[in-house]
Amino acid sequence: MDDYKTTVGIEVHAELKTNTKIFSSSCNGYANMANTHVNVIDLGYPGTLPTLNEEVIKKAIKAAYILNCQINKRMHFDRKNYFYPDLPKGYQITQARTPIGVDGYVEIEINGTKKKIGIHDIHIEEDTCKSIHYNNSSLLDFNRAGVPLIEIVTKPDIASGKEAVLYLEKLRELLLYADISDCKIEEGSMRCDVNVSVSKTSELGTKIEIKNIGSISNVGLAVDMETKRQIELLEGGNTLHEETRRFDEKGNRTVLMRVKETGNDYRYFPEADIPFVVLTDDYIEKVVKDMPMLFSERRDIYLKNGISEINVNKILQNRTISDYLNRYLDKHINLVIASNLLLGDIANYINKNNVTMDDTCFNEDKFIQVVNMLDQGDMSSKMFKEIINDLFESNDDINTLLQRHGITKLEEDDLKAIIQNIINSNQDNVLAYKNGNDRLFKYFVGQVMKETKGSADPLLVNKILQEELMK
Repeated sequence: MDDYKTTVGIEVHAELKTNTKIFSSSCNGYANMANTHVNVIDLGYPGTLPTLNEEVIKKAIKAAYILNCQINKRMHFDRKNYFYPDLPKGYQITQARTPIGVDGYVEIEINGTKKKIGIHDIHIEEDTCKSIHYNNSSLLDFNRAGVPLIEIVTKPDIASGKEAVLYLEKLRELLLYADISDCKIEEGSMRCDVNVSVSKTSELGTKIEIKNIGSISNVGLAVDMETKRQIELLEGGNTLHEETRRFDEKGNRTVLMRVKETGNDYRYFPEADIPFVVLTDDYIEKVVKDMPMLFSERRDIYLKNGISEINVNKILQNRTISDYLNRYLDKHINLVIASNLLLGDIANYINKNNVTMDDTCFNEDKFIQVVNMLDQGDMSSKMFKEIINDLFESNDDINTLLQRHGITKLEEDDLKAIIQNIINSNQDNVLAYKNGNDRLFKYFVGQVMKETKGSADPLLVNKILQEELMK
């Protein structure tokens, strides 16, 4: 079985984050109540004419740019003709001959080695209706008809389920941070079809398509399970035929949907109702300059500012936190402390109360003041925890909140006196510490924090304790 080579190609449909649909003024909100964002253009009424949404072109240019594609500067749309209940016009408007982006790549890292996954093309098209199967009936939601999407087609460069997962994770982060798509696979705004073949020679084997895969991790499982199934069939003397399968998550297997007995003839021809689109270098440059800060840029900035790699990964997994932290990149505050707050106590409060920072009284000025006070030792983490609810719910300033809770900062001389009293009262433990029992240092820290009711600055406590214990 080790003699077989697996070849995988992936087609990703990513819904674009636009306010309206690609060829009509209907709201791009297909996740809302069914059939509430529809007009005669979406329904394919005779005599209606499509009007191209410029924002779709801009999003597609950004996608082509971040995926290292050559951008087609003169392109047109085509009609892809087929009959299916979810296609109200009887054809789909897409780009068959002049895709907006060609010959790009996405770089992944596998087992410490970088590998480029080639992008064959990126093309723009409209989405179809959403089919909902209920008992013995099928229902159609026309909210999704005409929603703009890009289809991203790889070259056959992927060799395993693991590589497929790494590619999709990288693609998702690129599209998400460029504000091209929200990439919510579970809601259908990013959908993956996978083609898998195995062969012992340099020639590709029989291509089997797998559709309706519900998560990135399941793409990897589907590739590996389909690879195993094909090898077992070939080893048993069977002949593979082109077919379409789906991934059964519960059974961890692929299941036959239909056999491809003949090739599809979509009778592509140019869409006469939409003129050619011509892009200039100046226009492309202007669109690209409008790009938000990308994933890799954010990562580099966070690491350079001393944020740990673990916390950087946590921040980048949550776009909302990353965007909020970015507001303070030019505010000259300690980003390590800021990130710790956002990932810790602040995240807990926000998740518990189902709010955002901007919904509360904890405004940007207060956030900067809190970070600076923690950085300068004017506030301890214990003090912050004491007033966190009021920070979110009260318009009072921070000093007022501290006074209300009876919290005052211990001056260094007062803290030193407390530490000296604790040391004088624990001479046996002092002697044991000096004889090598280093674990007793935590005991002394605990006694100090208990005596000060948690209001002492831990860094200052450690500093003074070390000095006093060495005397």
